[in-house]
Amino acid sequence: MTIGILKDSYGRAIRDLRVSVTDKCNFRCFYCLPHGSPEETAPKSQVLTYEEIEFAVSVFVSLGVEKVRLTGGEPMLRRDIETLVSKLARVPGLKDLALTTNGFNLSERAAGLKAAGLRRVTVSLDSLKRAAFQEMTGVDMLTRVLDGIHAAQRVGLAPVKVNAVIVRGHNDEEVADMAAFAREHGVHVRFIEYMPLDSGHGWTRERVVPGAEIRAAINERFLLVAKKVERGSETATRYRFADGSPGEVGIIAPVTEPFCGACSRIRLTADGQVRTCLFSKVEHSLRDVIRRGASRAEVAEYIESVVMQKEPRHYINETFFEQPARTMSLIGG
Repeated sequence: MTIGILKDSYGRAIRDLRVSVTDKCNFRCFYCLPHGSPEETAPKSQVLTYEEIEFAVSVFVSLGVEKVRLTGGEPMLRRDIETLVSKLARVPGLKDLALTTNGFNLSERAAGLKAAGLRRVTVSLDSLKRAAFQEMTGVDMLTRVLDGIHAAQRVGLAPVKVNAVIVRGHNDEEVADMAAFAREHGVHVRFIEYMPLDSGHGWTRERVVPGAEIRAAINERFLLVAKKVERGSETATRYRFADGSPGEVGIIAPVTEPFCGACSRIRLTADGQVRTCLFSKVEHSLRDVIRRGASRAEVAEYIESVVMQKEPRHYINETFFEQPARTMSLIGG
């Protein structure tokens, strides 16, 4: 199979595809789904089938996508997600297949996911303190999430990455403790700035903890050394520990240190909409194109035309910025 190079109108190569497999989630993180806030989910008839996802992914890969990450919602709420993993793991030309999860069911299913062909897993973990974890996620499940992380390591879903959204007044005092967790357990902790993607529209700039402040807090306890001079298309600026300890720290700072100029990502929602940016105001229905019986070549042409409409950057820091109608749980991270 010939692999192409999928580029947008700004010359950025699109190598990473995020595929949301469900818009349902069993956590209620306030920065995504506020506590008790109901969220509209797509009717089952509008959600892509596994066969449609496999077909779409195979076309994206033929156009140059190299990495696929399964997201949600919570992807393991989708029945028999291992079946989809197995299908995608066999797509010719796909170099990396990962999954982002809240970790609720990971301890029981890590081995099955690995056997199906999953290579890596990222687990959301916003606090190491039970009370703070419950406050941020709406559930008392810290122990289950930690068990899931350890299970993923045991079965070889490596490296295990841990995502922590840092919000002032909630978990900003834990930053160095989470770096210590990375050292102790040999995981890669990614600290993420709080973004305006919550369904309650409660985001305020005052609660954003800048990436520079996160780095400084960690450096006070553990000296960090940048792993690369240039970040390239990666979302995280990556650091190792100067004393050679295991683990890694990454800082994702889309609000204060935007990295749009090297963005290589595109997203496919659970109901088959292509989003060219997390903060897009427009969606493009790949589902409708596929379901009207378009040929593989026609689907590829449609994808190429959508990618050409990818925005030059996000506009969080502009006075005219408007939060997109879809929240993170519906977009897929």
